[in-house]
Amino acid sequence: MSFQAPRKAILLPEQLAYFQTSKTHQDIVSYIEVLNKSVTGVKLTDECSESPGVVAILEMLDEVEEVANNTPPVENSASRFGNPAFRTFYDKISEIAPSLHETLPRLPQEAIEEVSVYFTEAWGNRARIDYGSGMELNFLCWLICLERLGVIEEGDHRALIIKVFWRYIQIMRILQSTYWLEPAGSHGVWGLDDYHFLPFLFGSAQLLGHKYIRPKSIHDADIIEEYSKYYIYFACIKFINSIKTASLRWHSPMLDDISAVKTWDKVNSGMIKMYLAEVLNKLPVVQHFLFGSILAYDGPEPPAAEGDSDDAHRGHNHTLPASQREFGWGDCCGIPIPSAFAAAKAEQGKHQHQPSLRLAGPGIRPVPFD
Repeated sequence: MSFQAPRKAILLPEQLAYFQTSKTHQDIVSYIEVLNKSVTGVKLTDECSESPGVVAILEMLDEVEEVANNTPPVENSASRFGNPAFRTFYDKISEIAPSLHETLPRLPQEAIEEVSVYFTEAWGNRARIDYGSGMELNFLCWLICLERLGVIEEGDHRALIIKVFWRYIQIMRILQSTYWLEPAGSHGVWGLDDYHFLPFLFGSAQLLGHKYIRPKSIHDADIIEEYSKYYIYFACIKFINSIKTASLRWHSPMLDDISAVKTWDKVNSGMIKMYLAEVLNKLPVVQHFLFGSILAYDGPEPPAAEGDSDDAHRGHNHTLPASQREFGWGDCCGIPIPSAFAAAKAEQGKHQHQPSLRLAGPGIRPVPFD
């Protein structure tokens, strides 16, 4: 197999339409469905087998956290946006990524360059100092690549969620709070969480068939406190509540709407439909998708664009004509907004007598959920 460095390939609506019918698109959807099924009714504290590949991956993630711990934020009190120290963290991860991958069992040496790109890009965007569902998708693609190459096995699927993916989310919370990563795009993630989508998808799978907990239970503080130790969905709700005040219906209207759904089965199936519609089938997200030899793209090529650089126009070129921007390109990066951590810190500074004050105010406009 000939490996190649992943690259962006989708720029136009017709390319997106091709991607939606492609094998790579189907492979990603199928993998999500397999992982989703693997954690049905499974708690975070449940035992699961860990292959040598999973153990090695967890050790890699420990290294990432160590790099973050050794890369403190710089003084940036004049700004409520992303901390420039994130770029130092990103560069360190990029530098050590190849050597980290050399510790993975059965990973071909010639595949390291390609696979490392997904790993590095999973932690946030260096130029914009932001994070969103596209970066989260890179982590999923990294896992797909590792399974294709034999590093992880079919029997690892449960461990990939309750051990590996959950560890990744925990590290991302550290990065988000340390470097004040901005939500990618001005819409956040459609009212689920400023940064993430997949934890709610896999988290709802954990709750399928639960005898007592219902979707409306996210409004019960005691249930959140008790069950956040066992279920990703409730851990995410607890996190949101820890940095934002007021009701979920104000700052997370989509989660509030979903809480009215009667069963976790409907929540979970709705999450999958929503992920397809709002992540994998949206040009503002997929235009950043990276295609290599493992996750390939063989559709129509985009026209050459002048001045394309990762630092220009908040990360890439925006030189399409208006007739093409109407399909969503203009909403790609959105208006930069500060992280909830930065906003909460600013409010805390105004109210020193209330050290636990969190962010309040209107939230993100929801999208339909069914």
